[in-house]
Amino acid sequence: MNGDQLTRAGVPAAVVAGVGGHVPPGVLTNDDLSARLDTTDEWIRSRTGIARRRVAPRGTATSDLAVAAGRRALRSAGSPTVDAVLVATMTPDHQAPATAPEVAARLGLGDVAAFDIGAMCSGFVYGLGVASGMIAGRVAERVLLIGAEVLTTVVDPEDRSVAALLADGAGAVVLRAGRPDEPGAVGRVVLGSDGTRGELLKIAGGGSRERQSGHPPAPGSAYFRMRGREVFRQAVERMSDASRTALEAAGWKSGDVDRLAAHQANARILAALGAELDIPAERQLSNIADTGNTAAASVPLLLADSARDGGLLPGHRLLLTAFGGGLTWGATTLVWPDVTPCH
Repeated sequence: MNGDQLTRAGVPAAVVAGVGGHVPPGVLTNDDLSARLDTTDEWIRSRTGIARRRVAPRGTATSDLAVAAGRRALRSAGSPTVDAVLVATMTPDHQAPATAPEVAARLGLGDVAAFDIGAMCSGFVYGLGVASGMIAGRVAERVLLIGAEVLTTVVDPEDRSVAALLADGAGAVVLRAGRPDEPGAVGRVVLGSDGTRGELLKIAGGGSRERQSGHPPAPGSAYFRMRGREVFRQAVERMSDASRTALEAAGWKSGDVDRLAAHQANARILAALGAELDIPAERQLSNIADTGNTAAASVPLLLADSARDGGLLPGHRLLLTAFGGGLTWGATTLVWPDVTPCH
């Protein structure tokens, strides 16, 4: 559908036109962690649901993974061009400039708009909201949205709780302008934040706050820290509330949801979220056992994996939700389109 047709049809919606994922070749198992930390495979599995996680080799940056996932999403969409590139990440290549312009250049996309989204693990869902607004406002007709992380660069090697969770990977979707009633159209994107609880998930170092303190960097300030018990409660509460609002906007009940695609943070959080929303395990997508927690890459990588493996099929009514530091959270709905993932 061209611009004139969309004008006659009304405000265009963002429609999923392609999907792709990429994980680095390195594998870190629970036994590998147990060999150097006070932990066991059973302890990690029972608390996180993770058996192994992917690790980028030395010298690999977030942009490298983003380019690989973005290229596959473009191939899936059957088009090499977009009008904008958005990269959701909490591990950019540099504090400045943003990672997205380099990704766009390496993909050969020319001088398109490109910028990063910093909403931690909620970044991809936030990106869906941003991309939807760009398409609705006719700023862009096609957007490449990528979630990419090299989280192992911010892991304290002595912190067993974080080391057991975080991993590296990237996932991407191409969004095109289309009709709100067609498969793949992104529904209302529900977003929220609570800056009063920013201490729950944080990398304290590296920013202006630390540099203006007048003191040298504190030991370990460059590492990711979290308060697990409080995060658990907030994650379940915030994703549940956002999901209910998104479902109401779509005119769906929980029983109408064929697949729940939630941020792969922790198996216990996923189980509690499913119980809160009354969506049983057989209708929940999951790849956390093999990929770990990949933050902003989590949801798009889950979509790519599930579409490839047959867990997500055309016509499935899909609920997406995520929660991350900030605090930030979000949710949306769509009917999965007939797209072939490239992985």
